[in-house]
Amino acid sequence: MQLQGLIDAAVAEVGSVLLGKEAQIRLALCCLFSRGHLLIEDLPGMGKTTLSHALADVLGLSWKRVQFTSDLLPADILGVSIYNRSDASFSFHPGPIFTQLLLADEINRTTPRTQSALLEAMAERQVTVEGETRPLPDPFFVIATQNPVHQSGTYPLPESQLDRFLMRLELGYPHPRAERQMFERGHNSGAERVVLARRISDEQLRQIRSRAATVHASDNLLDYLQRLVAYTRSSAEFAVGLSPRGALALLDCARTWAVMHNREHLVPEDLQMVLPAVAAHRLVPAGDYAGDGMALVELLRREVDVIRP
Repeated sequence: MQLQGLIDAAVAEVGSVLLGKEAQIRLALCCLFSRGHLLIEDLPGMGKTTLSHALADVLGLSWKRVQFTSDLLPADILGVSIYNRSDASFSFHPGPIFTQLLLADEINRTTPRTQSALLEAMAERQVTVEGETRPLPDPFFVIATQNPVHQSGTYPLPESQLDRFLMRLELGYPHPRAERQMFERGHNSGAERVVLARRISDEQLRQIRSRAATVHASDNLLDYLQRLVAYTRSSAEFAVGLSPRGALALLDCARTWAVMHNREHLVPEDLQMVLPAVAAHRLVPAGDYAGDGMALVELLRREVDVIRP
């Protein structure tokens, strides 16, 4: 099967349980293929857990879930050494972070100390516990969910931690047609989870990732990217623009998006498609600007001319 057909099959498989969310599914796959981590911000009950389960199934990844609460400790995530009385030694008991796909559910309901326990794992693909560094599985993909910050009992993620997430998505309410289909199926919170078929093998995942690194970006395309980045740093509407890491993240995701559509070169639409998910959570509006991250992305699209090859 050709690469695009392979990805279409994976999207359709996930879409069989997450109805009417093809765009979000493709962006989530793009994030995983780009070796990044995904933050999903939405109200409870929108399908965040369903998406993480489904992605693990279609990619054949091990999956674990951590429910973040105010009393969660770093050791509950990373693991702890326990004393063995029989041989007078300590043995390490790995925590749930030692998996390929980790669902960090409601990450902003725990304290900053526990949130920071994920930083090394997300950036370096390793954890250090009691002075010993241990590698994490490959691939290692974090899907973190957070409730809107206006809800009670939340600790807003600092900018430095937000920047560790390659993309941020919102699932939103389903389209009326998809919601009607959901009603007709009769799914509810007590229903048994549907296990999906695996559609992408480990070798195919490695091929997708290696192909993304070879996608060509023309000088004109890179000029356009630089104009986007420069505007975020100089315009009065932005208090914080895109960092070099944010700009590279935008380029990496655009390359992966091109591969997912069976192209070996970048076009402006690749940057445009991934721009909201990559940039919105990294942009901070200036004090006199009433917009949020997504409003700033729309401002970018209007103010910066799109080049044409």
